[in-house]
Amino acid sequence: MVRFLDRANLELADYFTDCMADPPATLGRMMAELGVRAHVSEDVLMPLGRFRLTASRVGQGVYIWRLEDGSGRGEAALGTVLGANALGLPMMIIDTAGEILFGNEAFRRLTGGQARREAEVFLTPPTENGQLHSIASNGGTIDCVVARVPGLWGRQEVYFIPVPAKGSRWADPLGWDAVEDLPVALLKVGATGEIRASNREARALLPIARGQTMRLSDLIEGLGRPINDWLAETIRSGRPSGTEFLRGRALGQDRFVQVSLNPCGAAEESELIAVLTDATELKSLEAQFVQSQKMQAIGQLAGGVAHDFNNLLTAISGHCDLLLLRHDQSDQDYADLIQIHQNANRAAGLVGQLLAFSRKQNLMPAVIDLRDTLSDLTHLLNRLVGERVALTLSHDPALRHIRADKRQLEQVMMNLVVNARDAMPQGGEITIETGNLSLDAPIERDRARVPPGDYVVVRVHDNGSGIQPDRLPKIFEPFFTTKRPGEGTGLGLSTVYGIIKQTGGFIFVDSELGKGTTFTLYLPGTDQPLATALESPHPVEPDPDRVFEGIVLLVEDEAPVWAFASRALRLHGFSVLEAESAETALGMLSDPGVVVDIIVTDVIMPGKDGPTWVREALQSRPDTKVVFVSGYAEEAFSDDKAMIPNSVFLPKPFSLKQLTGTVSRQLQSATDPGKRADGAQAAPLPCPDGAPSPEPG
Repeated sequence: MVRFLDRANLELADYFTDCMADPPATLGRMMAELGVRAHVSEDVLMPLGRFRLTASRVGQGVYIWRLEDGSGRGEAALGTVLGANALGLPMMIIDTAGEILFGNEAFRRLTGGQARREAEVFLTPPTENGQLHSIASNGGTIDCVVARVPGLWGRQEVYFIPVPAKGSRWADPLGWDAVEDLPVALLKVGATGEIRASNREARALLPIARGQTMRLSDLIEGLGRPINDWLAETIRSGRPSGTEFLRGRALGQDRFVQVSLNPCGAAEESELIAVLTDATELKSLEAQFVQSQKMQAIGQLAGGVAHDFNNLLTAISGHCDLLLLRHDQSDQDYADLIQIHQNANRAAGLVGQLLAFSRKQNLMPAVIDLRDTLSDLTHLLNRLVGERVALTLSHDPALRHIRADKRQLEQVMMNLVVNARDAMPQGGEITIETGNLSLDAPIERDRARVPPGDYVVVRVHDNGSGIQPDRLPKIFEPFFTTKRPGEGTGLGLSTVYGIIKQTGGFIFVDSELGKGTTFTLYLPGTDQPLATALESPHPVEPDPDRVFEGIVLLVEDEAPVWAFASRALRLHGFSVLEAESAETALGMLSDPGVVVDIIVTDVIMPGKDGPTWVREALQSRPDTKVVFVSGYAEEAFSDDKAMIPNSVFLPKPFSLKQLTGTVSRQLQSATDPGKRADGAQAAPLPCPDGAPSPEPG
């Protein structure tokens, strides 16, 4: 309902004179219909668009009239049009193309009412909000501060605040009361920063009361220099200042305002008009964008560091394997070598956390039943939480299957349970609940959008101390921890986040101080049957004492990895050709006399990467088998790149047995995909997107 306040004792048609073409005809037509019907409506065209005017007969000679648009948003905008003529300041409404849809009486007096486009009004385009501009008026030109207010459907309300000439005062001819109801925040500020006047919008934006004596520097900060210096500089220049984004001092750290200064008033008592705009949402989006860029940079750094560390760990673990071949358990150095190997594997686990955070780890997804996975994990989880913490599991009996890497999912659950335990130093209860959820509409939360579909929901709840609200948005960031120094690395939850996102799921957190925390996981459900042989994901390793035959082309740019791999393959009977780059390898294969049974190549190398040069080589040698090795293979095996035929992938760091076993199986599959040369069944080939994890040699 539009309420016409300040318009009493008028005819009905007079209420619509400023916003409707020929109101008497429209209203007369509707009144005639009300004589035979209790309710009528008609669409009317107004400057802001098409509205619907409805009338209902509620008694003898009593009617209710309603003017509204279909979206329910037109009342405020329509009120602007209807009250515009009562405003002493000129204003106009323009559309997205710059066409003038409406101008109030003051605007028509200022411009003569002949302008049809925005460009015909301004002599100094382009026009910026809060800046001083020259306006083409009846008497020539006049300087005005331009204030823009967004309207419906991309339209804008443009207000003109005339700036008095030198020697005059702000009170002449308009007076400050003319801007009191203006929907733009305005302040009148003295040269030394005292606030001399404010309108209603400014008082709503800043904590200032009408008539209260305050200084601008008491309200805003963040310029990088004294506010008074900025004011004095603007007055000396006699020109509008540039726009500044400042922080409200008395409003907390999350409120920002955009401020423009325009000098006005007499030379002996100069004043400034400050135009303010709430920029909190803009600065919040800017901060989120900067944070996303920072997180992306950290992710790239983590992935690169993990890749280089995997090369080093491959060399350390591999040469340790070579030494173990020459030492048995009775040797005094055997225990030291085992310690080196075990610590290398522990280091590989830490590198795996970095890869999980950067979402560049190599997953081995399979269809699993989450109930079985958690049941197998319960014994370990009970040992982790200790005697003072009770662990309770509750499952939906009809729980859907999910497709995920079982080992990585176990790591997720262990991290969440350990965090819950640490939040309850005096003991408590941890509850793990699972259930099905079918979404017909998307869920939008924490800047994430969960699309419709079938999900398995996992909730991990504790009744511990909870997380402070200001820390909740940061808990998934790397190296951020709520624990005391030395008690946490800050990688646990970032690793959890990376694994869940790489699995295609979502994770959210709810927490209340003193009552506990709940982590909620949304994992995509599937109707596929359970994977077979899930408990034995590792291929059967060949006999380490067996001598193999075959010619291997080894392409590796990292010298320590190349030295280990070359020795390991030769020790098991392979003939090895070596190349340190893709270009060298292609040069060797260009000779028809060079025979190669299998190619072992790194994925990421200077010059041409592994998949690129292998595709070129397979054009003339299509039956050659390929083994790709890499610290991570996201770049090479992304969805937009075709898979290389006859190829498997072996992630770094790999052991001696894993390297020789993978090469031997590839060569056996070249002879007979189902049979080995000695008649036994061939071991299953590793999946291209995964491989066994490192294990002691």
